[in-house]
Amino acid sequence: MAKKRDALDLVPEAKRPYTIPENWKWTRIEDINQYNAHSVDPSQNPDDIFELYSVPSSAEDSPEIVVGADIGSTKQSVEKNDILLCKINPRINRVWKVSQRTNHKLLASSEWIIIRNQRINPDYLMFWFTSPIFRKFMLSHVSGVGGSLMRAQPKYVNQYPVPLPPFPEQQRIVDRIESIFAKLDAAREKAQAVVDGCEQRRAAILHKAFTGELTAKWRIQNDTSLNSWECKNLGDCCKISSGGTPSRKISEYYEGNIPWVKTGEINWNEIHCTEESISETAVENSSAKLNAPGAVLVAMYGMGVTRGKAAILCIPATTNQAVCVLRPDDTLFNRFLFYFFMYSYLELRSLSVGGNQLNLSGKIISRYTITIPTIDEQREIVRILDSVLSNEQSAKSAAETVLENIDMMKKAILGRA
Repeated sequence: MAKKRDALDLVPEAKRPYTIPENWKWTRIEDINQYNAHSVDPSQNPDDIFELYSVPSSAEDSPEIVVGADIGSTKQSVEKNDILLCKINPRINRVWKVSQRTNHKLLASSEWIIIRNQRINPDYLMFWFTSPIFRKFMLSHVSGVGGSLMRAQPKYVNQYPVPLPPFPEQQRIVDRIESIFAKLDAAREKAQAVVDGCEQRRAAILHKAFTGELTAKWRIQNDTSLNSWECKNLGDCCKISSGGTPSRKISEYYEGNIPWVKTGEINWNEIHCTEESISETAVENSSAKLNAPGAVLVAMYGMGVTRGKAAILCIPATTNQAVCVLRPDDTLFNRFLFYFFMYSYLELRSLSVGGNQLNLSGKIISRYTITIPTIDEQREIVRILDSVLSNEQSAKSAAETVLENIDMMKKAILGRA
């Protein structure tokens, strides 16, 4: 029987990703992995409690604590410090170290590739497996097409290289990475607080705007009071309509130059262009209507957060039937109405009706009440909101850029390590 070659000398020079120090070695996963597969059927011990490392729980870095009777399939037995590489959709960087949070038996889902070696620092391995260059290897041989159907194939993963420094240097690398990451995480926490607080601050300023607090001094200076505010139904101060969808069977209908707005394009924004356009013939043969600039659009249909959002139309355009079009009269400033929908977003959504999918309607929106100050006070409210909310958005965008940069810096640090 042929003698097995040194596990630290199995990566031919041509296949080594880059040059490493002389006292480091290139090896492969299969040659350092000491894990022997061992399956466990938890249903055979229905009353036992297990610490389960499932793919969904990895997002929270918290294994499930669950009884055997509630585990519906065979799992893999694991030990503390085992490294778990997710096979599902390797575009998502899911690497997890078994931490053993309890004294219960440790299990892992079958979606994990398990790597174990007690002579290699597990944190070093975990950092390598999350590095950009290794993630490219994870995507180099996959089965399935797209998203959750994509799988990394263990027979190829086993051949992927691992740069291995001496054990003391592994620890120094881990310590250095953790030190830098701790500082980046502190910066991330502050940036995330700015992003998270933006919604709260926006809600607070909108509340002040539509309860009169924001312009209290302005009313004193202009010798008016809250008694000048008048409560109306939107249908009494706006012309309300919707649109339509020309037949998709007639391709010529969608070869025109008349902008056509769909609900997905409505997102607290101004609409200057659209994804699709329709022809004059399409307008003539459908319920789509041409609307003048200045109309306020509200998404009546839509899954998730779309329904109830508003936009201001800045071009002549048509809409589909899922968009409510409001054209305010002379007593109502269109940007004031736009901000009113932002303020009333959650309450208006709560009025949605329907079976499988909740929707708003032109009738529901027309009966919704709005309290309207004088047109001059509306313009003052809008002036303040434009300024304050613009500054908030700038701060949020800057914080989001910081978050993106932190992720890029972590990848760069792992690459250099």
